[in-house]
Amino acid sequence: MSEKIRVLIAKPGLDGHDRGAKFVARALRDAGMEVIYTGLRQTPEAIANAAIQEDVDAVGLSILSGAHNTLLPKVVEILKEKHAEDIVVFGGGVIPESDIPFLKEHGIQAVFTPGTKSEDIISFVQSVVHK
Repeated sequence: MSEKIRVLIAKPGLDGHDRGAKFVARALRDAGMEVIYTGLRQTPEAIANAAIQEDVDAVGLSILSGAHNTLLPKVVEILKEKHAEDIVVFGGGVIPESDIPFLKEHGIQAVFTPGTKSEDIISFVQSVVHK
């Protein structure tokens, strides 16, 4: 039997809305993955540390606050500093299409905007995590 995919779902920054994050966490869990949800108002450092401590395969960052171009790349940067660049980082939330290329250049492997089907997120995680 293969190991379950482990995913950390986190809310970086001061954003206080987590409906989307909980939706994604539930969808991934229902697809058979182990999901750790860190809760609201996490720092990039806390998210990276939790990802390493929990030995996750992927980190999903949900953000609505507009600070995505700062906070999401910072998580990737910290993971690299801690030699955990093998952890896949993806994002979602209210992110303008025009910002997605910048995020991808800075290590965010996929960005899911409002209206994305849960099946698309599940397929992405399964395709990038090789167990």
